[in-house]
Amino acid sequence: MSSPDSRAPDLNRLYADHLTTLKRRADEALARGGFDHLVVPSGTQHYQVFDDRDYPYAVNPQFKAWLPLTRVPNSWLVYTPGERPKVVYHQPFDYWHVVPDAPSGWWVEHFDIVVIRKPEEALQQLPKNASRCAILGEPQSALGNYGAFKPNNPEAVINYLEYQRSYKTPYELALMRDAQRRAVRGHRAAERAFRAGASEFGIHLAYCQAVGQDAGELPYNNIVALNEHGAVLHYTELGRLPPKPVRSFLLDAGASCHGYASDITRTYAADTASEFQALIDAVDQAQLGMGRKVRDGVDYKQLHIDAHITLAGILKDFGVLKVSPETALETGVSAAFFPHGLGHPIGLQVHDVAGFAESDRGGKIARPPGHPYLRMTRVLEPGMVVTIEPGIYFIDMLLEEVKQKGHADSVDWSRIDAFRPFGGIRIEDEVLCTDGEPENLTRPAFAEAA
Repeated sequence: MSSPDSRAPDLNRLYADHLTTLKRRADEALARGGFDHLVVPSGTQHYQVFDDRDYPYAVNPQFKAWLPLTRVPNSWLVYTPGERPKVVYHQPFDYWHVVPDAPSGWWVEHFDIVVIRKPEEALQQLPKNASRCAILGEPQSALGNYGAFKPNNPEAVINYLEYQRSYKTPYELALMRDAQRRAVRGHRAAERAFRAGASEFGIHLAYCQAVGQDAGELPYNNIVALNEHGAVLHYTELGRLPPKPVRSFLLDAGASCHGYASDITRTYAADTASEFQALIDAVDQAQLGMGRKVRDGVDYKQLHIDAHITLAGILKDFGVLKVSPETALETGVSAAFFPHGLGHPIGLQVHDVAGFAESDRGGKIARPPGHPYLRMTRVLEPGMVVTIEPGIYFIDMLLEEVKQKGHADSVDWSRIDAFRPFGGIRIEDEVLCTDGEPENLTRPAFAEAA
């Protein structure tokens, strides 16, 4: 695998084009909002109540859209149409903590850079009239007496910029592919640890070691689930001892690359000749088919509904469902086994913005009735990257609801009992919508690693 440094010359070119695109988007957003300047704070440290311990710092996504900087709190981006953008770079005098390195990399030649030593010094480098600025950030970033220079997050500006973030630039796709490769290294190490008998905690450590990122750097908390824990959709407890016997392993884990996220899920059976492995294989093949439908003009809501039919068909083939897939969907029985959405947009954030946006001026496209957890309702267009993550789970709470709602006869409960100890299955890839065939960003990373 190539290192990020070896790809730097290409990133130089891609970043320059990316910045041109961001400037054009900012020009339009500012015109729509009636502002002269775009000002974006990187964000600040947050501290625990009644304590001096800080939470892990998370950079403002609006800031890292412009800059590959994720660990520079109290910094600012300033852009005025027609002018060279400025970075106010906070590099404090501090012997308690590691200070950010001097600005360097493929981005520096495109900006005027001012280094400040104290957060309040940024005020002298920002536009003088805050009322003419679209300031995008958290309230805690406010500067000046009585917070005179504070984020206003104008809706017209936010709506436009977030909508446009749906369309990834070649620079963004290069970093997202790198994030895939990093996560795949972790997934392979995690599977080896699982096969060797490690606990959830041990598997997590093996993953972090292989990726080279700790929990604060990963884009989200790893879901490392053995046996029944796979039925908890966001299981993050990390048991210190492995169960006996170990039957199954579900891993939902990603990696970060200069602020861009990957999000990959795989499921494994301890016994690769078992019926549960056969069920995993069926979901895997179905997932590949769903990914091939990520095409220009396709309604993501319909992909989600189609996924229910497909998964219900698998459950019927394995003797779990006694009714047709269509009946399972209509009665809500399929949602007991597949209770979450098919996927979501991904990029600067794991669950990226504008998944419900009606247009670049706002508005919301509603979820289909009966599907409250779907995170994407838009029609797909070239440049969008979405996750495709179908799942089948055996969740006691939801299975009990099937009985309570009068649909107990739709299910073979002896088959449920056979699969219940394995928890569940989820397979997740990221897929790029193009002008033609979709591009699966995840599978090539696994093939390359193999």
